Formats: sequence, C-alpha cells, structure tokens
Amino acid sequence: MTATPPEVSGALAPGSVVEVRDEEWLVRATEVTADGTLIHVQGLGEIVRDTSASFYTHLDAVRPLEPAQATVVADHSPRYRTARLWLESTIRKTAVPLGERALSVATHGLADALSYQQSAVRKALDPENLRPRILLADAVGLGKSIEIGMILSELVRRGRGDRILLVTPRQVLEQMQHELWTRFALPFVRLDSAGIQRVRQKLPATRNPFTYYKRAIISIDTLKSDRYVASLRKQRWDAVVIDESHNLSNVTTLNNRLARLLARNTEALILASATPHNGRKESFAELVRLLDPSAVPADDTLHPDEVRRLVVRRHRHSPEVARVVGADWAERQEPNNLLVPATPAEDAVARELEQTWLRPGRGGSPYSGQNASLFPWTLAKAFLSSPAALKETIDGRLSRLGHDERAETERDALQRLAALNEKTLRQPSAKYTCLVQHLKDLGVGKGSPTRAVVFAERLETLRWLHRSLPKDLGLPADAVELMHGGLTDDERQRIVDQFKQEQAPVRVLVTGDVASEGVNFHPQCHELIHYDIPWSLIRIEQRNGRIDRYGQKRPPRMTALLLDPSSERFAGDVRILAKLMEKEDEAHSTLGDVASLMGRFDIKGEEDEIRAVLAGSKQFDDVVRPVAEVAAGNDLAALFTQLFDAPTEPATDHQAPAAQEFAIDHGAGLYDDDVSYLEDALREAFIDPTAPPARGGVGWRRDPAFGTIELTPPRDLAQRLEVLPQAYLAQRRVTERLVLATTQARGKERLAAALRDEAKLSWPDAHYLAPLHPVLDWAADRALAALGRNEVFAVRGVVDAPTVLLLGTLTNRRGQVVSAAWLTAEFPTPGAPSFALIAPHGSAREALHALGWDSARTNPGPVADIDMLQRLVAPAVHEAEKHLMTVFEAAGQDVARRVDEWSRRLDHWDDEAEALIQRSEVKQRRASVEQERVLVQAMAPDRQLVRPLLVVVPDTEGSKR
Repeated sequence: MTATPPEVSGALAPGSVVEVRDEEWLVRATEVTADGTLIHVQGLGEIVRDTSASFYTHLDAVRPLEPAQATVVADHSPRYRTARLWLESTIRKTAVPLGERALSVATHGLADALSYQQSAVRKALDPENLRPRILLADAVGLGKSIEIGMILSELVRRGRGDRILLVTPRQVLEQMQHELWTRFALPFVRLDSAGIQRVRQKLPATRNPFTYYKRAIISIDTLKSDRYVASLRKQRWDAVVIDESHNLSNVTTLNNRLARLLARNTEALILASATPHNGRKESFAELVRLLDPSAVPADDTLHPDEVRRLVVRRHRHSPEVARVVGADWAERQEPNNLLVPATPAEDAVARELEQTWLRPGRGGSPYSGQNASLFPWTLAKAFLSSPAALKETIDGRLSRLGHDERAETERDALQRLAALNEKTLRQPSAKYTCLVQHLKDLGVGKGSPTRAVVFAERLETLRWLHRSLPKDLGLPADAVELMHGGLTDDERQRIVDQFKQEQAPVRVLVTGDVASEGVNFHPQCHELIHYDIPWSLIRIEQRNGRIDRYGQKRPPRMTALLLDPSSERFAGDVRILAKLMEKEDEAHSTLGDVASLMGRFDIKGEEDEIRAVLAGSKQFDDVVRPVAEVAAGNDLAALFTQLFDAPTEPATDHQAPAAQEFAIDHGAGLYDDDVSYLEDALREAFIDPTAPPARGGVGWRRDPAFGTIELTPPRDLAQRLEVLPQAYLAQRRVTERLVLATTQARGKERLAAALRDEAKLSWPDAHYLAPLHPVLDWAADRALAALGRNEVFAVRGVVDAPTVLLLGTLTNRRGQVVSAAWLTAEFPTPGAPSFALIAPHGSAREALHALGWDSARTNPGPVADIDMLQRLVAPAVHEAEKHLMTVFEAAGQDVARRVDEWSRRLDHWDDEAEALIQRSEVKQRRASVEQERVLVQAMAPDRQLVRPLLVVVPDTEGSKR
C-alpha cells in the first residue's frame, strides 16, 4: 500500500474527514505511537457507515479532504431535518476541549447530583494536571463507584475514553458493570470466568483479547497472572481504573507489578480505596508514584501539597458530605453489643484455653512451634467464633504435629481441649442460640421480607451457620445463602445480586470478609450482625460499610455477639473486643477514619496490636488512642485524617440548580432533548420508523405519559450491546425490543423496580437514555453519513446576508482537542466573496441562536444559487483561520505554560535523583519519569483545523417554527 506523506500525517486532526481505501472516514482521534501516527476513524460512506477502524499512516494512504474545498449542497428535507441531524451529530462527535472545567455529561446520568462527588470529578479533570490521575480515597459508603462513572463519562465526552480497563475484586465485577451501564449508559464487557470462556470461543488463541474489547472489566486476580502480562504490555489505554488499590502498594507483589505496567500504558489512572494508607510512608508513596512518578522524590519523601493534588478523601460527617446526603443516608443506630453468657461446656473450654494455652503457669505453653505466642490466640479466636471453628483448628494442628517429645506433649493438650470442645458440639451453642433469637426478634422468618447479613471470620463457622439456620428459623434451605472466598466469581456475583432482590427467597446471608470490600447490601438490608468480632478496626468499618452507606433509607444497626465466659480473665478479653466496636462507632462519627486510632493502617498490623493487648503486653488505651488525641495530633496518622477535611470548593446544594452551575450542555441545542434527536434520526433513516422491521421500520413507539420509548434494534445497533451480560440481554430481550426511560425520574423508578422484579434480575426492564447511550451514538453515526464527501448544507436562517458557520479546533500530538471556537463568517456583499465579517461565539448554542437555528424551521424548498454560495466557503475558512491564530495562540500559550511547568517538575526530580541513581529502584523510577516527559511533550498543541458546518442565507419568508 502507499504510505501517507509525512506533511499530511502531521496535519491530521480529530474532526477532519479523510479518504482511506476509497472510503470516507471521520477522524475520531490521532495517536503518535512508536510505530508511527495512528488514526482512529468512524466510517461515513455507505459501505463502512457502521464501522470503526484504525489506520497507520505509514501503511495506508490517508487523504484529508480540504475543508476550504467543501461542496455546498441544498437541504431539501422537511424542516431541514437532514441538516439539523448532521449538524447536531457533528457537534456531539466533537470532543469537549481538555481545558473545559465545567462538567458536560457527568450530571446527566441516573446518579444523584451530589456536590462532593462533582468536586472529585473536577479535581480529576483539572487542566493544571496534564493527565487525569487521582486516588479516590473517600471513606466507606460515599459512592466511589459513582465518582468513577462520572469521571469516565467526562473522559469519553472529551475524547479521552475510547479504550478503558476496569480492574476490581471478583465479587464486585457485575456490580461495577451494572453501575456503569444503568447509571451512565457505558457498556463494558465483563471478563469473569464465563466471559473469558466466551472470548476463547470467539477469538483465536493467538488473538489479544484487549484489542477486541475496547472497554472491559476484569478481576485483579485474573489479570495479574503471567498469562495476560504479555498482552497488556502491547496495549495502550485511555483510562485505567483499579478498585481497592490499597492492595497495590507492596512492590514485591504481582498486584504491584500489574499496577506499574498499567500505569505506564495509560493516560488517565483512577485508583480507589477507602483504606489507602497502611502506615508506612514508602507504601503510600508507591500509590502516589503510580499516579505521578515525579510527585514523589527519589528518597520517598511525601509532600502534603502533592498528596492534596492527587488524592481526594471525605467521610460521612465531612461538612461538604453531611450537608447534602440528608435522608438518603440514614444515621446509624447505637452499637448493639450483646454479651452472651457461656454454657457450662463452653466455660470449661474457656478455662482450659486460659490455663493451658493463654496464661499457663511456670511450665509455659505446650505449643512446640516457633510461633508459640501466636497459636494459643489462634485457638482463642477460633473458640470465640464457634465450636465448629475450634474443632477445625485443633484437627488441623494435630494433623501437622511431629512425633518428638514436645509434639507429644502438645498432642495431649490438644486432645484434652478437643474432648472438652466435643461436648459443646453436642449442645446448643449460647451464641448461636442468641443469634437465632435475635434474627427472630428482627422479624426474619417465613413470609417476612426482613433481611440480615451475618459476618464471621472462619469458614467452618460460616458452613455451620449455613447448615443450621434454615431449620431453626423455620425457613427453606434457599432462604439462607453462604458466600465465601472459595466460590467462583460467577457464584459470588449471583449471591450478591440475589441478596439485593426483593423477590429472591434469600433472607439471611452468612459471609466472610470476602464481602467486606466493595459489595453493596443496603438496597434490601439494614441489619448487620458480627457473629465474631474482627481484631481490627479497619475490618469492622469495612463490614459495617456494606449497609451503612449513601442510599440507605433506614437507620442501619450493627449487632455484635460476644461470648462471655465466667472466667474473669477471659471475660476481660471479651470486653476488650467490645471496646473495639464502640471505638469504631465513635471514630466513624467524629473522624470518619477509624484506622487513625491505631495508626497501623493495616488489618494484620491492627490484629497484632490487639493480640498484644489480650496477651497483657500492651494497654488498650496505648494501642487504640482516644479520638480527641488523634484529631489534635501531628503525626502521620493525624496528617492523613486531617489532610482532606476541608472542602475543595464552596459547598452547594445537591439539587438541580447546583448541578447546572458547573455543567455545560452535552449536545448542540438543536433539539429539545435526546429523545427528539433520536426520533428525528429514525425518521431520517427509515421511511416509517413505527413500522415493524419486516416492513422496513424499527417498531418505534413513544409514550410521553410513561416516559418511555421502544424500538427493535437493527443488527448494527444490537451489535453495540453484545458486551452486556448475556442473561440481561436474554431475559429483558434487549436485542429484540429495546425499552428506554426518557426521564431521570422514570429511569430511577425502573432501576428501583428491578430490585422488586419477579424475574429476580437487578438489570432494569427500561434503561435510561443517558447522553452517552449507544443508541444515540448509533444515531449520530447514521446521521453523519447523510452527506457526500466533503459537503456542507445550504439552509435558510435569521441572517442579513449569506453566512457560513464554522468550527475551529486546536489539537495536540495525541489528537486531543485543546481548544474549540465557534465562528460565523458573514458576506454582506455576495458579489465580493473575499470580504467576510468574522464573528466569534462563546458556544455552539450562541452561534446557532445568532443564525436563528436554535429551534426548528420550516423548509420551503432547496436554497437557490448554490454556485454563488460555493464561492463563499474557501474565503470563510481562510478568514476564520486568520482570526483563530490569535485566539488559539492564547490557548496554546496556556497549554505551553503547563507543559513547561511540568517539564520543570521532571527536571527537578531528575536533579534530586542524580545522587541516588545507583539504586536499582531509582533507575526504574527514572524510566517512568522519562516516559512521563515524552507524554508531557505530546500534550503541546501542534495543529489547527477549521471546518465549515453550514451555509445560511437570509430567510425572506420567516420560516421559523
């Protein structure tokens, strides 16, 4: 094939129309890669109309169609429908400039317009940061997944979100996919075990799955394996999201290897974690370094200003949160700690544990291993969980013992303990009896909708509860579900989804700490029971956050069951654990950050500290500091607590006026709403869209009273939806009959109704028509194919003389729109086409208003004298280019200033690293910083494009609607 000349390759810009392989394409984005310039295009010609493609300019001849040579054609469609659709679609396909601070689409989904979430989005998109990079560290329950969806929506609208990868824990794969689709209309393929199997069936074994799917959700456990690393190295992403990112900070793990690889190969990076700090500055520095390698000096020093720039953290009682969540987040009830007197058999076990294992006499513990101080507390923890858990622990230890003298001594002690525990297994457990009665008191039972989630740490305890509860509560077996880490991701997702379903039979979910991160249980549940108490404030907070979160309408209550042996020493241990529950509640209300009380910021570290308190080597008040002391402190823990308390901007009310204050229109304003635009597009594409497909229509139905529309998706539209869950597509018959909600109120109502649906499917039967919905994108692609090569429409409007509407864009080497300008070129003397009056406009809406095109007009017939109008196009383009030189020069200087500042940051990092360059890890970091330098230079604007969009002549008959 013939290559593209270098001078042409360097001039390509998004929005230009090019000819490749004898077909016409709209340039969506350009990218300068190691292999040359790559252009991403959308087909405009009849054959390639529904095709997206990418071409390397050194392999294909890419011929830009010169805007100044555009051909003028008259629009003869009723009410100028063809021109209106083409113009609206062109504007929708033109990326919002990078420097635009206002939100365009983030507030137009189904998520509530909460001001604190919007501030996080604006911080992520701050043009002072050349790349969108942020750690969403909001406390549990504030809606980080919604913030992620809002940020991704804005990136898509800005032309920075074509290829997106989401990495999450297994149990929240479907939940994240559901949130992004139902609230933001962003379709992602879910690569869980079933999804990966479908990919293997569809693609050759040698095909890289990440080149086939442009937007994917996958678990970190799957992705970090060596199987995918080679594929990932070859991929560049517009945006990568890594949820629960506190699991990335250890540089020796596969998680960290994956994170570093993805961070290097993506422009936007969003990390999310409610517990991002483990107390070690080098670990937190690693998370910050993933976001911006130059933000952390080579010696791992953390600068508060850099952390503030890259991290956002609020909690339930932060001022900007508390004033807007209102009744949509009910305040939690006081902790309900139930002390349960032990049975005589359980007391006997407790005495044996205390006297032989926990606090033996002068002979010491009979435990024979190196960690003699740990195993006794493992036994104690198992005992406090359940007799079944203690039996499992004893049996496991016995199976591993050797046959020397010390081992035999320990074997005797374990067998004695096992015999005592055997008696507890043959009798009702005190704590279990209390659990059953408590569940009944809550109303859990046959015919009742009441639900509860029961957490326990030990798998054997969970299995025992799962076996026993249905019979003792008078419930069928499927009313009690068990979720643990050994289940497949499909099974975990099914259980989570069923627990949210009102019509599902499940009433009690017993689960372990696999469900303590990311999973939402609040839609149908406000009762949580700690069957055993974690020895970690962080873990307690994570569990509680499953029901104590935004969207919880009923005051959540957390109940802890604490076995209370008669032994004074053991009872004291139980009271220490009860104190943990009280401290978590106090810190939740005052600080919003329980980890700061212990300052370990790590679950295992907290467990070690509590074990030391139970063993008597430390005091509780020394390990768990008073809340007031933390709030007033000046150490690392206090810094992390206080750093993000201040609102990032003046607080506003969360209702519609506040949302509008920081928003811009996502469309051009040629249509009253997205539904009208879609309906016009269908009427343009099909002779009678209301006819069934067999007669050439799509069965279009619009019901304004109910706020819904319906259509049968044509094949090319159905293909855009195939990445969604197969069960959803099949049960809701989406590809046979697509039902869309046209108002936010209707969309929210159908989304809530899905949780009460007899189909037991949380995916709604009517999906909200959000601005980025694939059906609107499909309609735009069809409308853009209405014109022939390099043509513009001639129409009538409210102008005094023939006027050309133009759009100018300034782009950088990465093909991103840096600045955009709307212009009109008026020709007061048609006989002198070289003289044009250029008028700038602040937005598309302003320009359309000036032309009288902000509402529909009747079309009395094709505009005459096309030859005369044709002579106006070239002068209009050339005069606009001259005018924009000064406008774009200012925009270019602003970007250049930021690029220079960023370059100086990188130079400063280099200077500081020079002394430490012999350290291998510093050499690796320098490589990342050098890559950052290349990316920074690519952000500098380097090309300008002016496109004529419309030629408007005076309307002498006043044909406005």
